[in-house]
Amino acid sequence: MQSGNTDRKAPSEPAANPKTLSVPEAGRIYFELGRNASYAAAARGDIPTLKVGSRLRVPVLALERMLETAGSSSGAT
Repeated sequence: MQSGNTDRKAPSEPAANPKTLSVPEAGRIYFELGRNASYAAAARGDIPTLKVGSRLRVPVLALERMLETAGSSSGAT
């Protein structure tokens, strides 16, 4: 047997639990924002982003860490 069958399973795992999202996906999933509002939030730094080639991606781990600490920081007014 070849390992071709196991290679086909590997791509489905990241799709079920992606490490990055597009800016519109992250805005919609985490903040219920539309496309333009998501990109505006990313431009302000409200949504963390990484530039990969010409694409702007949102690292899920960084976004979730940011959300976990939101509201618990001493800078809240």
